[in-house]
Amino acid sequence: MVAEVKELQQNNTEIQRMQRIFDAQKAAYRQHPYPTAEQRIDLISRIRPMLVDHQDAWANAISADFTNRAVDETKLAEIMITLEGLKYTTKRLRKWMKPSKRHVSALSWPGKTWVEYQPLGVVGIMVPWNYPIQLAVVPLITALAAGNRVMVKMSEATPRTGALLEKLIGELFPEDQVAVINGEVDVAQAFSQLPFDHLLFTGSTAVGKHVMRAAANNLTPVTLELGGKSPCIIGQDFPMKDAAERIAFGKCLNSGQTCVAPDYILCPEHRMDEFIEAWKAQVTQSYPTMVNNPDFTAIVNERQHSRLTGYIQEAREKGATVIEINPANEDFTGSQKIPHTMVLNVTDDMRIAQDEIFGPLMIVVPYKTLNEAIEYVNDRPRPLALYYFDWNQDNCDQVLKHTHSGGVCLNDTISHVGVDDIPFGGIGPSGMGAYHGPEGFQTFSKAKGIYKKGKFNATRFILPPYGRGMHKFMFKHMLK
Repeated sequence: MVAEVKELQQNNTEIQRMQRIFDAQKAAYRQHPYPTAEQRIDLISRIRPMLVDHQDAWANAISADFTNRAVDETKLAEIMITLEGLKYTTKRLRKWMKPSKRHVSALSWPGKTWVEYQPLGVVGIMVPWNYPIQLAVVPLITALAAGNRVMVKMSEATPRTGALLEKLIGELFPEDQVAVINGEVDVAQAFSQLPFDHLLFTGSTAVGKHVMRAAANNLTPVTLELGGKSPCIIGQDFPMKDAAERIAFGKCLNSGQTCVAPDYILCPEHRMDEFIEAWKAQVTQSYPTMVNNPDFTAIVNERQHSRLTGYIQEAREKGATVIEINPANEDFTGSQKIPHTMVLNVTDDMRIAQDEIFGPLMIVVPYKTLNEAIEYVNDRPRPLALYYFDWNQDNCDQVLKHTHSGGVCLNDTISHVGVDDIPFGGIGPSGMGAYHGPEGFQTFSKAKGIYKKGKFNATRFILPPYGRGMHKFMFKHMLK
């Protein structure tokens, strides 16, 4: 009881602090509404040493939050990707900031028009637990590049990482420029209710609905990066060893706790056994042991572990075939890790078929024709990512034109997320809006259309009274 009261007090204190910071950032933005390119680059550049100089601290904090997170996965998927995004943004920022020239029609002549990209004001960023550095700092960089003040709410599931980010950000920026908020679910709820000028949320579809509902009360624009069940289709003739190797890159990273991880495989019916053997060999090669292997990332907490093991148990009880890959025949009792597991003969009434898996379990579904595979994908909610493996470009074009997804990789998995020059975002149940690339800059900017008329006023020729010669001439030649 004492602990609960203490936690409640801490959360109330954090909510009060959050409101104070929000008010301070709004006031600071009004005093300085349009930072120069040099000022924005200076802010962004402060982040690089924060990442590079504290690599070990980042890896240790995340690993402690997960009980074990592979160090190389933190460096590859969090720090390195974020640094690449920082370099990319810094190099292109001045170009993005330039006004965009537009053309006027005969009705608006003589005059000129253009679009300027104005900072929105105060941006809120809500961060999930699976990649807490990358998914906090990449949108932070983009929001700063667009000239905004930023508040970041970290996940309660990664408290050590959140505390480290709050400490290091506090050393680099005044609170009225950038601030990090930590705390439990009630703090996150209060955060989503602030009248931000834009709110970016990354997380589950279920929570995304609550965030959008809270934002709607303030008419706050939202970008939602949600996830979903991302399919992976193996072409009829694609080399199976290569497919297993490339799919494993996206599925095994972070033990499948990735929003764009392959969720289910559509495999040619006559090659199912071939895939199963290739997948077993690939996982075994990567993880000859698992329980005490530092390269094998754990499930983030007991709640997520129970959810995943519950999927396996229910699927098995309802008749699914469960193939556990455990090369060293280890006992996982008491461990927060789960071996990579294939689930076959899945039916739609199983929870594993309905929910985003977000873990080291993978459904494998046979198909006969490419059209059948496409229909299987289209019968389900639109995913955040889709993967297709085929050297035949006509088949690739067929998949691209007849499916919807937030993004696509051909002949690979998840690599598109690391390509800075293309937008990243979902569609429908997998989200709305996008960031990364110039689209990210535009997400956090107001594209303000401007029209300027010169000294000569051609409008006088169409002023009332109507029915004069100029009106008749315009209607005759322009209303067709």
